Amino acid sequence: MSSSSTFFFFVIIFSVFLSGDSRTAFSDVEALKAFKSSIKASTVPSYSCLGSWDFASADPCSLPRLTHFLCGLTCSGDRVTQLVLDKAGYSGTLSPLISKLTQLIMLDIQGNNFYGPIPASLSSLPNLQNLVLRANSFSGSVPPSITMLKALQTLDLSLNSLSGSVPVSMNSLAALRRLDLSFNRLAGPIPRLPSSLIELAIKANFLSGSLPKSSFNGLTQLEVVELSQNSFGGTLESWFFQLPALQQVNLANNSFTGLSVPTPTKQNSDLVALDLGFNKIEGYLPVNFASYPLLSSLSLRYNRLRGRIPAQFSKQQSLRRLFLDGNFLKGSPPVGFLSGGTTVSGSLGDNCLQQCPPSSELCLKPQKPASICQQAYGGKPRS
Repeated sequence: MSSSSTFFFFVIIFSVFLSGDSRTAFSDVEALKAFKSSIKASTVPSYSCLGSWDFASADPCSLPRLTHFLCGLTCSGDRVTQLVLDKAGYSGTLSPLISKLTQLIMLDIQGNNFYGPIPASLSSLPNLQNLVLRANSFSGSVPPSITMLKALQTLDLSLNSLSGSVPVSMNSLAALRRLDLSFNRLAGPIPRLPSSLIELAIKANFLSGSLPKSSFNGLTQLEVVELSQNSFGGTLESWFFQLPALQQVNLANNSFTGLSVPTPTKQNSDLVALDLGFNKIEGYLPVNFASYPLLSSLSLRYNRLRGRIPAQFSKQQSLRRLFLDGNFLKGSPPVGFLSGGTTVSGSLGDNCLQQCPPSSELCLKPQKPASICQQAYGGKPRS
């Protein structure tokens, strides 16, 4: 091949590369353009993923990506399947035209400063499996239409400013495994939840009412429940502890007043950690907790519990952390907790216990004054 022919060959190849002969579907390109134009240009650093998105110079899905579209996108053929941004401090709204990316499997824009409402048009993404909008500034309600995403497995809207209630149709998300709505301003009760759920987190909101059994029906895979720092009340019923896969529970800083703890229905109950601290639970310390074979961490601190600490607690082999401080427990602590060989840490302080020696780590915090204890027990001695 002559030098002139070689020159024209490379000119043709280079022209094709820069021409409108795009590999990316037109609808996807339009959606990406709208997505970027909704973000303030002053918040797009040149070194960031969006800083490399130049639609005039390159096609989003074309390879190799040497100078443009260096990150933020994953394609399959001519369709965009993942949009995952870096935490560069982008500020803007989420364009409703994102719904044109109909092959999108993952949308993750966490750790930026997106604001405004979450577009209801996200319901038009039939293949979406992971929606992660956490740690932004979204406001308004959780769009009920979001529950139409039948393929969704992860929904993380935590650390925003969302208000209103949790959508009543949440159980329509038949594939959902992880739900995190923590650190928002959501109020009202918990609706019926998807039976596929493994992790539930709605910490630090304004949820209220009891925990109804109907909301948790069929949740045979639920392992983690994080509902602390809300306003739940009433009695935590026995059915809750009988959820078969339950491992970690945090219901601290609520307003529960009662507790019904059953004996485990199977000897290999999976419950490992339970935090019910800072509630208003009255009555006696449930002895049945000592029957949970894997229970390693138990906190019932700062409630209104009375009576003695059951001796069975000190004989439970799995127990490593026990916080019962801030109640009105009386009598002497089980001898097993005060022996030098105990493997249990925590606190029994700020109660009405006698013979709780400060030489024991569990007794470092002092007990309540005798006058308060006598008042709590109607003037009777606390022995």
